[in-house]
Amino acid sequence: MIYSRHFTELPPLSLYVHLPWCVKKCPYCDFNSHEAKTDIPEAAYMQAVLDDLAQELPDIWGRKLSSVFIGGGTPSLFSADAIETLMSGIRSLTNLPPNAEVTMEANPGTAEAQKFKAFRQSGINRLSIGVQSFDNSALKALGRIHDAEEAIAAVAMAKEAGFDDFNLDLMFALPEQTIDAAIKDVRQAMALQPTHISCYELTLEPNTLFARFPPVVPDDDSRWEMQEAIIKELATEDYQRYEVSAYAKPRRESTHNSNYWQFGDYIGIGAGAHGKISFASTGTITRRWKVKHPKTYMEKANSAKRIGGQHDISFDDTAIEFFMNAFRLRQGFALPLFQLHTGVSITTWQPVIEQAIEKGFLQQEGLQLAPTDKGMNFLNDLLQMFIEDPAATKRYPVIPLIDGK
Repeated sequence: MIYSRHFTELPPLSLYVHLPWCVKKCPYCDFNSHEAKTDIPEAAYMQAVLDDLAQELPDIWGRKLSSVFIGGGTPSLFSADAIETLMSGIRSLTNLPPNAEVTMEANPGTAEAQKFKAFRQSGINRLSIGVQSFDNSALKALGRIHDAEEAIAAVAMAKEAGFDDFNLDLMFALPEQTIDAAIKDVRQAMALQPTHISCYELTLEPNTLFARFPPVVPDDDSRWEMQEAIIKELATEDYQRYEVSAYAKPRRESTHNSNYWQFGDYIGIGAGAHGKISFASTGTITRRWKVKHPKTYMEKANSAKRIGGQHDISFDDTAIEFFMNAFRLRQGFALPLFQLHTGVSITTWQPVIEQAIEKGFLQQEGLQLAPTDKGMNFLNDLLQMFIEDPAATKRYPVIPLIDGK
């Protein structure tokens, strides 16, 4: 007998495009990014990306895109013509609704910011600007190549170009940062009136310069106090914490990122890009990633050799992956969404859900299950309850398929 998940409805589908070049590799960055020591091969790379997308189409026939996110690296290093080529190609190959959220990451450097108007005309309707801090000494410690004045000017240029929806990236717990300095950054960010602020704690990731040469960063108690103070400060201007590190004005949450956190599907194109696709016909969920080096990727993008690897998500991992994402969201998730996006039943997880509610990590109102403040602040402890559940590997009822259908 053949067993499989049973999807009553496929989740929303997003597109992620990875443009891997940057001017300088930041010491904290563990993304697949490469310093642009010579001219970026824009035409060749854009052709490769669109060839890659064309290869993915058989897996998504008939499905529309809910959002597009162009990340990196530093995508705004690319010329306006290159981004126009990319957007035209995406529109011609996919079902991208006219009002879909299309985000591009950008750095505050003046040369890049001057291209914002052309980016807007090409169909980019949301920017994510990597400010990180408005303190010049902190920016220097982070290895950033812009200063506070350029960051503020970049926001002004974005508004002038017609971007009424934009995110500012901030980091806290920076080398030798005080709570007052962190709050000063947040206040400056709010003064620029973004619709969305992402505020991440600096982490020393493996295989980065900071991991090899760790800077002096605030201790655990100070980081905790910073986060609590930041949450309260952002709330004074109605920036609501809808995800562990994301704050938005009402109805301005990121569609693209929310799709990730709700275990939605996404295609990943570009060097090193990752994707996740659900297949109703087979009841499988496949993760796929592309070869990482841009040169190799461009050579292989029109063939199956562009794929660096792939695997189907096992039944044992499906629910855990869903919970790891959904419990990052303030609103949590509607219980029926679990079945829709994973193809397995939520009812078998009821005992551990009830334990998490008793411990104050989760709360349930009707069909909505969400983390409490305690659950969001101690997310690892909440997730550990599900990972260590002794019955976890026995809780995946499957639906028998008739004749493989």
